[in-house]
Amino acid sequence: MATRVMMKNPTTGITKKGYVGFSWTYLFFGGLVPLFRGEIGTGALHLVLSILTAGISNLIFCFLYNKQYMHRLIEAGYRFADQPATNEYAAQKIGADLGMLAIAG
Repeated sequence: MATRVMMKNPTTGITKKGYVGFSWTYLFFGGLVPLFRGEIGTGALHLVLSILTAGISNLIFCFLYNKQYMHRLIEAGYRFADQPATNEYAAQKIGADLGMLAIAG
């Protein structure tokens, strides 16, 4: 089960929900998940891979997608903006340095 963690871009003030852990949503809906999260290019690529592999790629990406999504949010300037314990857990799960990526209270 994925854990939700709020992410905030300090420059724009926009907040997004990030997730860490296994993605049941991706397992069942595949490439539609990135599309609904606004990742058009990633969603299109995943849909093509799903078609080419007859859905087998969904069995792999459901373990990887949330971590990849969080990394893309961080690259786009988003920082952890949830409860301290949740931030610490999420940073540990994705292998990020919380000290560099947390928004000061």
